[in-house]
Amino acid sequence: MRDITELVHRYVGVWNEADPEARRRTIASLWSKDGATLHNTAENSARGYEAIEARVASAYEKWVRTGGFVFRPRTNVDAHHDVVKFGWEMVPAAGGEAAATGVDVFILDDDGRIRVDYMFNDPPSPQK
Repeated sequence: MRDITELVHRYVGVWNEADPEARRRTIASLWSKDGATLHNTAENSARGYEAIEARVASAYEKWVRTGGFVFRPRTNVDAHHDVVKFGWEMVPAAGGEAAATGVDVFILDDDGRIRVDYMFNDPPSPQK
C-alpha cells in the first residue's frame, strides 16, 4: 500500500506544481503514454501527455495560482488488482474548510502507471 499511497501523493502534488517543467516530468512518470484523465465534462477530460499537461496547467492557474487553493489527498486510499481509489480535497492555502472534494479512480497499466483516471467531484454542500 505504501507505493500506492506514494503514487496518490505524487498525483495530487502535480495539480499544485508551479514549475511547468517539473509538472511535465511528473505527468510523464505518472501516466502511461496514451493515458487519460476523464472528468464528467468533456472540456475537463484529456488523453495523452500534452493534453493532460494542458488540463493540469489550466486547473493550477485557476485554482492554485489565482484562487489561492491547494489540493491534498484524504486518507482513504484503497487498491486492489490494477484499480486505485482515493478521495481528495481543495482547501484554501492559508487554511480553512474544503471548498471542493471528490474521488478519483485509477486503472493502472502493467508498469503501475495511470492508464485512465476517472475524476468524480462531490456535489457542493448546501449553504447554511
